[in-house]
Amino acid sequence: MALKTNNMINLKTIKPDIRYLEDMKSVIYDKKWLKTAPNRELYYMYRDVAENEKDFMKIIQNNLRYDITVLKPQKLGKEFNKTLGHDHPIVPGTDITYPELYEILEGKAIFVLQDSNENNINNIFAIKAKRGDKIIIPPNYEHLFMNYGKNDLKVANWISRSFSTHIYKPFKLKHGFSYYALRKFLKIKWIKNQNYSSVPKLEFKNPNNFYKFYIPKDLPIYNLLEQPGKLDFLKNPQKYNWSLD
Repeated sequence: MALKTNNMINLKTIKPDIRYLEDMKSVIYDKKWLKTAPNRELYYMYRDVAENEKDFMKIIQNNLRYDITVLKPQKLGKEFNKTLGHDHPIVPGTDITYPELYEILEGKAIFVLQDSNENNINNIFAIKAKRGDKIIIPPNYEHLFMNYGKNDLKVANWISRSFSTHIYKPFKLKHGFSYYALRKFLKIKWIKNQNYSSVPKLEFKNPNNFYKFYIPKDLPIYNLLEQPGKLDFLKNPQKYNWSLD
């Protein structure tokens, strides 16, 4: 399998979707800071990209989508710069949502994943990840990630192209996920979001848990385009065992 690198995708030639502070107001913890903070660009979403036309056609033929998201190393008051957070639609004919596969291309990230049931959170955990680390978002987990490094955070993902719209409304109504990550000197202080009626203890997990799927740890996930069958779990998650045991 020929080694590919994500550096071959020149993001400077691609127009991204931009997330502004104005779009994030409902999920920001530091409301005092927000009152006087000017609107600004927070992160950039390069959706449906590929290294070349041949790869792009192969991605479409396999019902996949490859994206890159870049977060600036700025602070949102007491918080790190973060994504809005989203959920995926339910796979037709099932009761589970589409999963996702991420890779850290540059920088340092913290992912937060939560499994919610209306007003209650069944489970929530955080994952710290650095360059080269991979993270699978299992079915039924809402997720966001934040830049807690000093440089740009660049994150790639594979996802099914069977849907095009993410779900944001529940988190906006609750003013964010069930925990906020605040800067506390050189540490992180986790604060419960009081807008949820029930929030369990936050757990911490390591990256590179692959749920028995064959995801090479030391190769870019873009390489999986050479063996797209290994990404079938993104399109048909109901066929697989999602236990880590």
